[in-house]
Amino acid sequence: MVNIHEAKTHLSRLVDKAASGEPFIIAKSGRPLVKVVSCEAPERTRRLGFLRGQGVIRAGIKEVGVEEISELFGG
Repeated sequence: MVNIHEAKTHLSRLVDKAASGEPFIIAKSGRPLVKVVSCEAPERTRRLGFLRGQGVIRAGIKEVGVEEISELFGG
């Protein structure tokens, strides 16, 4: 159990410990307020090609705005 002032001062270290499986309790005036425990993040799923066929990229897209960009950067 850590008091709220200590938790604010050492939050990064305490969170690292909780993430590695060492939960802790934050107390105020000696009264427990919250328990900090690790949680498992959901797996990120990469969905390549999920917009395939949904749009069209026109020819010459690389030239769009070239003059304006060049002027903005002193070209």
